[in-house]
Amino acid sequence: MQKVLRALLVLGLATLLHATRKCQAVSVQLDQGTSLQGRTVRLVLDPSVRSQIASMSASTIANMSLSPWTYRESCVASRLPRQIAHAQCLTSGCLSLQGGGEDAALVAKPIKYQVLVLHRVPRQRHNNKRGRKYHFRLATEVITVGCTCVRPSVIPQQ
Repeated sequence: MQKVLRALLVLGLATLLHATRKCQAVSVQLDQGTSLQGRTVRLVLDPSVRSQIASMSASTIANMSLSPWTYRESCVASRLPRQIAHAQCLTSGCLSLQGGGEDAALVAKPIKYQVLVLHRVPRQRHNNKRGRKYHFRLATEVITVGCTCVRPSVIPQQ
């Protein structure tokens, strides 16, 4: 079961990779904990995924929200995908339905989501040769994907 889950996680990451690159295939070396340890598999990416991702603009949703947000890009050269967008809430409160500013009875809070990423790590060479060989380490990162309105939490004082 764990092997299947790990394979699905790698496939999900490959989808993210597809959204950020134009290449249609990627090779991934499987790490410890699988029966295919040390073997490299070639993942062929589905070209239709990109059109599904771009079907509705994220900025459209962000602007229609009662807790609007904007995106900033994070770029790490050794990470796949290299660029990840992080949402930042534009208001501390939520916009009033009647217009005219923020509603102090509600608070804008970020929505966090854990995503899979690959980090490119130089492969150790046995005879101290400098090569351009790398392996990829599967990891997770928590990103903010949007903002939502919540009631403020009130802690009663004793």
